[in-house]
Amino acid sequence: MTERTVAITGGCLCGAVRFAIEAEAPIGVRQCWCRVCQRLGAGSGTVNAIFASEAVTVSGPLTDYVSTADSGSVMHRRFCARCGTPVFSEAEPRPHQIVVRAGTLDDPELAPPGAVIWTKSAPSWACFDPSLPLIEGQAPPAAS
Repeated sequence: MTERTVAITGGCLCGAVRFAIEAEAPIGVRQCWCRVCQRLGAGSGTVNAIFASEAVTVSGPLTDYVSTADSGSVMHRRFCARCGTPVFSEAEPRPHQIVVRAGTLDDPELAPPGAVIWTKSAPSWACFDPSLPLIEGQAPPAAS
């Protein structure tokens, strides 16, 4: 049986950045409460869908911000150069994977979280889905 792929699409707030992903579903999806994601999420955690980098096609102006994550990984965080929407992240130790902010997907229902990570960094008022695994720090890399 061959794996069927579909075009998963998305983009930024202003529409200048668009992407298509040839995949049936994300490799994994996590809600992250590290301090960087709290800043990216305007105080909330972010929901991040992981895909194979080779499956993603992007058009439009992206800005790359390089920083070191709480995990110690050097990260490339990519934003729309026009409206500033956070769209992607890539960890240098895992160049074969790209993290897509679930809010940029045209259909965010494709990316329900499977775990909550960096719970130790979350504020006391953060809400966690009790049915999901709660991980205090970094989760193991998603299998590709």
